[in-house]
Amino acid sequence: MKKTLAIAGTAVVAVTLLTGFGFGRHHRGTPDPERIHQMITWKVNDTLDDLDATEAQRTSIHAVKDRLLNEGQSLMEGQQAARAEAITQLESATPDATKLHALVDARIDAARAFAHKAVDAVLEVHRTLTPAQRQELASDIRERTGAK
Repeated sequence: MKKTLAIAGTAVVAVTLLTGFGFGRHHRGTPDPERIHQMITWKVNDTLDDLDATEAQRTSIHAVKDRLLNEGQSLMEGQQAARAEAITQLESATPDATKLHALVDARIDAARAFAHKAVDAVLEVHRTLTPAQRQELASDIRERTGAK
């Protein structure tokens, strides 16, 4: 379960990076999906090396990672469109409160849907790893986070 949470944490980091916070930005502040993909791939490879993952496990886990990153990119694009609409509304002399609330609701629904997909991805990775690998991953996470 702790390993699942760690992988979910990685997914959250990916989403955070994709939605415009942290690393992976161009000089103008827009996320650079290619850089984000490189960074996450590096981290996944490093972890898989530590776990002595087989080629089959690597292929499966990278497919999950790529799928999740593509979903995150779509989430980010939706966020950019929502931001543009919000700015348009706020530039208006009479912003439409119903539209603004609908934008918020749509973004929350999109984030919730992505979070559920991330949990499903974590469970898929969990099934891919052996019990010994899951235990090693959990121990590493406990050590890094100070969790008991």
